[in-house]
Amino acid sequence: MTSVSVVVPTYNEAPNIPELFARIAAAAEDLDAEIVVVDDSSDDTPAVVEREAATLALPVRLIHRDEPVGGLSGAVIAGLESSDRDWCVVMDGDLQHPPELIPTLLATGEQTGADVVVASRHVAGGSTGGLENWLRHTVSGVSTVLTRAMFPVKLRNCSDPMTGFFAVRRASVPTENLRPRGFKILLEILARNALTVVEEPFVFGKRFAGESKADFKQGFRFLLQLTSLRFGRLSAFAVIGAVGAVLNLLIMAGLLSLGTWYLAAAIVAAVVTIVGNFVLQERFVFHDLRGEGRSVWLRFGQSFAFNGSETLLRTALLWLIVEVTFVPSLFAQAGLLALGFIARFAYHSRIVYRPRRTSRVSPLLTDAAAPEVPAPIADPGPIS
Repeated sequence: MTSVSVVVPTYNEAPNIPELFARIAAAAEDLDAEIVVVDDSSDDTPAVVEREAATLALPVRLIHRDEPVGGLSGAVIAGLESSDRDWCVVMDGDLQHPPELIPTLLATGEQTGADVVVASRHVAGGSTGGLENWLRHTVSGVSTVLTRAMFPVKLRNCSDPMTGFFAVRRASVPTENLRPRGFKILLEILARNALTVVEEPFVFGKRFAGESKADFKQGFRFLLQLTSLRFGRLSAFAVIGAVGAVLNLLIMAGLLSLGTWYLAAAIVAAVVTIVGNFVLQERFVFHDLRGEGRSVWLRFGQSFAFNGSETLLRTALLWLIVEVTFVPSLFAQAGLLALGFIARFAYHSRIVYRPRRTSRVSPLLTDAAAPEVPAPIADPGPIS
């Protein structure tokens, strides 16, 4: 029988605990399972956990942290370190992660021999439907694209590094290598270890009770985590981009001094720097991804097509800015080059140099076989 610790980091989730425990217990009926709640709350969540644990057949352990070092990531690590089971399933305490998927994650891990099984919202059968509004959808999507662009090799088999719902083989993750910061612990685990990853689709549900803990502070911590984990590839791309931008402006300034129309000068400068940037990126930024099955001419074509389209758009915006405002053309060009930087980096990482998957998506759970999620038994009104 598969042994598993279901690690649930909580922060003021008291109203969700009864429903959460009931559904985990039902899902883990045929497993050697325990629930580990790592709590950083300031409300009565610990008392509710103890009360509900007394009525549950499943063993429950409560780790209450008076000093929540590392936020949600630190809480998850504390739960992992406390476990002696074969597997740990990490999930939020707000029921946006369906407990009914726990057996599927573990079965996939056992059958495939994977180190990590990711519950993904971005493979066939998955959905981000539980996100509250268009802004949360946009932030989640942009964060996923940026993260995968910065870690194209480590995340080649993970379409949803932002998920907080996953199973890890406990022996495969040495926690002493982890540096908890922010709330995206899966990214930390995958970026710092060489692990075999497979995925299962899941539908991100609506919060059962209480309010989301996501805010600007969490977003800033995520950016710090991202840059601390991987500053190398992005910084090299930025240096080459900066060199290209300076060259672009110098060429444009030289042509302007010769009396060339500013739009023509901008186009010539763009073509020269597009070719130059591609050569430098091949050599210094994406050299380890050149053997992923695409010829150099295909890579060049994709790069030139995107940069050419971006140049046309940038040139049109340059014309609009210069003609409608009093901003000098060189200053306008500099600002537009800066705005296009992240888009160019994401496109080249995710399209031109995108690494091939080396493991399959393993959807043991199909729509037809998906477990029926029970209706809430009550709707009471309250992971860092």
